[in-house]
Amino acid sequence: MTVDIDKTTGPADTPPAGPEAIKAIPVRHYGRYVSAVVALALFGAVVYAFSQGKINWDAIPDYFFDDRVLEGVSKTLLLTVLSMAIGIVGGILLAVMRLSRNPVTSTIAWFYIWFFRGTPVLVQLVVWFNLGLVFEYINLGPVYKDEWSDFMTPFLTVLLGLGLNEAAYMAEICRAGLLAVDEGQTEAAHALGMSHAKTLRRIVIPQAMRVIVPPTGNEVINMLKTTSLVSVVQYSELFRVAQDIGQTSGAPAEMLFLAAAWYLLLTSVFSVGQYYLERYYARGSSRQLPPTPWQKVRANMLSLGRPKGGMA
Repeated sequence: MTVDIDKTTGPADTPPAGPEAIKAIPVRHYGRYVSAVVALALFGAVVYAFSQGKINWDAIPDYFFDDRVLEGVSKTLLLTVLSMAIGIVGGILLAVMRLSRNPVTSTIAWFYIWFFRGTPVLVQLVVWFNLGLVFEYINLGPVYKDEWSDFMTPFLTVLLGLGLNEAAYMAEICRAGLLAVDEGQTEAAHALGMSHAKTLRRIVIPQAMRVIVPPTGNEVINMLKTTSLVSVVQYSELFRVAQDIGQTSGAPAEMLFLAAAWYLLLTSVFSVGQYYLERYYARGSSRQLPPTPWQKVRANMLSLGRPKGGMA
């Protein structure tokens, strides 16, 4: 017997193929390209205008690291650090006084903040410098006694004018940070037998730092620039030194650009420090810390090397 074999019968049927992979096409944001071109064009126009101006740009690198300029930079940094130290310590004390249940201490703190925030810092500097018209002598008994004009030096005038004024602003910043901490934290600490001072030092202030640090960093940068006002009381910092060099060298505008470059450099360094300090105090509130600038650069560089439509 012969068996016919159906030659049309082939191998077992293969399962149907799955759906085709979706090819994602990124949305093109033409407005971004247009705005980038416009911004670059405007930046180029400004650079070209300055390059064609009657400015001796070669004078800036000649004096950028001059001994007088570097001394002015060091004095500016010293004033910034010391004035902020006075402002931060005074601000913490004023914030605690302002939140106190004692009406006398809270009223004193409120009046201090009202007065120093309500008058310009330039006016305060001039007033401190001319208080010799009111107090001819300063007499601290057997400790110290001298004429006011000899006691109130330009350096001391600057420290008092900037530091005491900054304390009023730091008081409000610290008060906002303290109020941001939940009251249950304080109640729990008191229930454990902690004193009020220890509760502030060990429980409240560490948690308040997350709120206090960002505006404090902004105040440091603002203080760095505010030091340029102290030239009115005959103190030679960066701005005053740049003006003096500009008058003697015949390049006053160029020295102003030099001072601006130094201020930009210093504020950039302080901004980086502020970023890492904020990142440090964000550990207790964020599950994942924000990437550092170097990590962002590395991520962008790695993303450029990845093939399109796939992963590296």
